[in-house]
Amino acid sequence: MIYFKNGEFLEEQQMNLSVNDRGYAFGDGVYEVIKVYDGVLYTAQEHLERLIESAEKIRMPLPYTIEQLTNIAQKLLTENQLSVGHIYLQVTRGVAPRAHQFPESDIPPVIIGYTVVNPRPVEHLKMGTAMKSVEDMRWLRCDIKSLNLLGNVLAKQEAIEHSCQEALFVRDGLVREGSASNVFGIKDGILHTHPANNFILNGITRRVVLQIAKDLAIPVVEKEFTLAEALAMDEFFFTSTNAEITPVITIDGKQIGEGVPGPLTRKLQSAFDGQIPMLVSAGNAKERESNGTAS
Repeated sequence: MIYFKNGEFLEEQQMNLSVNDRGYAFGDGVYEVIKVYDGVLYTAQEHLERLIESAEKIRMPLPYTIEQLTNIAQKLLTENQLSVGHIYLQVTRGVAPRAHQFPESDIPPVIIGYTVVNPRPVEHLKMGTAMKSVEDMRWLRCDIKSLNLLGNVLAKQEAIEHSCQEALFVRDGLVREGSASNVFGIKDGILHTHPANNFILNGITRRVVLQIAKDLAIPVVEKEFTLAEALAMDEFFFTSTNAEITPVITIDGKQIGEGVPGPLTRKLQSAFDGQIPMLVSAGNAKERESNGTAS
């Protein structure tokens, strides 16, 4: 596999990271995950804009433009011949003697990147899955996609230990987001989701879903709701770069709606699928076949 580190593309055996990297010592950094479908970057612009925004929020200069970062991601994709999966990009505040305050301004950030083969979660997309509610004890800047993920890790593990795929964070009685996702409920044909503030990460797939809902004239309410209200939804789902639009059929063992992925969730999934390069390409190929023009 080919990796990227600070301007160089390296073989795995050439990669080395310092124990004095502030990402290792403090989680002092930010990251992004960009999905790849059929060898094509999906919503890369939006992910990279958020990477830069997250870096700015923690007062960390990022010495790359979106165009340069896109080129890095594209080369990683090409060099590793990635078809379906994702590209991981991480930026830390650099290598310096361990001290809580920022290092001197001449310490450059450390940026790394690599690819991961990650097929679509077809079974979960089709059949739905379960969530487990967990008290949200994280810090108050969840809008920053930082490396500080211990709260998310503990929540995810609790969900897994209860045979659920994802955790559902609840703070002050209000549903926030998943441990690695945003959440949506549907009630009486209206799509409900938490507003994009400091309590959640404004997910890229979340934004895609909201645009799809607008295009389909599905009413949307961006307002906090309680766990009891979540359990009373007709449909529920969570979204992320790798989870896409995953239906939720139980929360804390309690059935949501009819206990199967609902019609509006399916409608949103179908519209999302229509934007995925690999599925669009497959559809075009089938159309060419039916017209007798396949090459």
